Amino acid sequence: MIDLRSDTVTKPTPEMRKAMYEAEVGDDVFSEDPTINKLQERVAGILGKEAALYVPSGTMSNQIAIKILTREGDEVYCDQGAHIFNYEAGAPSFVSRVQIRPIQGVRGVFTTAQVEELLQPDNAHFPRSALISIENTANRGGGTVWPLAEIHRLRELANEKGLRVHLDGARLWNAVAASGTPEKDWAQYADTVSVCFSKGLGAPVGSALVSSKELIAEAHRIRKKLGGGMRQAGIIAAGALYALEHNRERLIEDHRRAKTLAQGLAEIQGFAIDLEHVDTNIVIVDMTERALESGQFAKRVAEQGLLVTLAGPHKVRFVTHLQTTDEDIEKALEIVRTLYAA
Repeated sequence: MIDLRSDTVTKPTPEMRKAMYEAEVGDDVFSEDPTINKLQERVAGILGKEAALYVPSGTMSNQIAIKILTREGDEVYCDQGAHIFNYEAGAPSFVSRVQIRPIQGVRGVFTTAQVEELLQPDNAHFPRSALISIENTANRGGGTVWPLAEIHRLRELANEKGLRVHLDGARLWNAVAASGTPEKDWAQYADTVSVCFSKGLGAPVGSALVSSKELIAEAHRIRKKLGGGMRQAGIIAAGALYALEHNRERLIEDHRRAKTLAQGLAEIQGFAIDLEHVDTNIVIVDMTERALESGQFAKRVAEQGLLVTLAGPHKVRFVTHLQTTDEDIEKALEIVRTLYAA
């Protein structure tokens, strides 16, 4: 079975499993797990921040960030396709009691002018404009890499208007690999940054929230409230640390394979792909021209050994990852061509 549903389906390599087996552990709720402490120090250093907090998931990392950067009733700005708005079970309203104001961006990227137009006046009738959340790369945008200059402008607007900035960098490693721009250059414009180890880097569990020492101390308290204290979690943190040290540079291979896949699929009549903007490891195919329902497509290719994700009524998503090979791409294209090229 060729599984291109997501880069979350990756499995630890033998070398990663060995690192996990040999990991030193302690009680992380007391900040005494040496492997987690090493991971947190390393990821904070890579992103140019003072401190980091290891958490079970990207959802928890994002929601802790929103909690520590807002007050109840505040307004949060993000793209309409953002993970925090679509895939976190309404957690902003549940955990932080804030209001999301989605923005119609282009492939997951919105502009400073769009945010400025939505900012609320300082009036008791309106929520307080509090936080701008940026997702880089933008999942529902097709793995789009944000323009660094636009993030800089959003930071300047936030400074001027008294807002905070959160960077949902679940796939920031992909943005770095695609652009050549170091992690800290992206992170410098955000108050908090969330990064994931269990997607493209291939670790089995975990994300990190990175910020100042003061904000991470508060994040530690919120993690405890949310049930995210994991005790001797150095066993899984060792997988994340191994991934961080060994699997970042190889992400360009995932990107290369995604482009090969996109080019092959685009040759099939009625399969629309924006080839110019296949930036990273995500390929979204629009089959509207063929009036082909995504559920029907996914079912038929699954019967032939290929798994994909629905991205809309007539759209499907393919994601390349650590376990994807060149042979997998060739076979995936063969399956789709056999069913739909005629």
